[in-house]
Amino acid sequence: MKALILTSDEFEEAELLVPYYRLLEENIAVDIAAQSRGALRGKHGYPCTATKSLAEIDPNEYAVLIIPGGGAADTLSEDKDAIRIAELFLEEHKLTAAICHGPLVLIATGLMEDRHVTGHASIAFALRAAHAHYSATPVVVDDHVITARQPADLPPFMREVIKHVAMLAARGTSASE
Repeated sequence: MKALILTSDEFEEAELLVPYYRLLEENIAVDIAAQSRGALRGKHGYPCTATKSLAEIDPNEYAVLIIPGGGAADTLSEDKDAIRIAELFLEEHKLTAAICHGPLVLIATGLMEDRHVTGHASIAFALRAAHAHYSATPVVVDDHVITARQPADLPPFMREVIKHVAMLAARGTSASE
């Protein structure tokens, strides 16, 4: 099983690094993808490296998608490759998890209507405008879509992500299923 984290410069460090290391602890291979391979700088100056470019991503190779927040989510919500990846995950009912401003990328797909979601309070209007059902609760699970509000919600967010990953593993789900 493989996971994919979509990001760009100005990512919220905790929202990228906590899922990254938590998935690695579960022996899940993780790729970090951005507009181009190479060095990225987080919102608070912490560096990380994109191992793949968005253009080279084949979503069928991955079973899990994580979209952190920060300014990166604003950038990705206007990137055709990021939107293409998120769209395929949503359409294929693959595990899709977004935190803070990350749901902006999901909104850009046009596939959030009637979904139950949360996100940072500053994007509640955008979620409602996309005809999603916004809740100010820490974590919302709607079938295969998991959303959370902010870095402080990472513990319950990752509990839900890992619980869903375990269900996929128990079913023997591969990245292409």
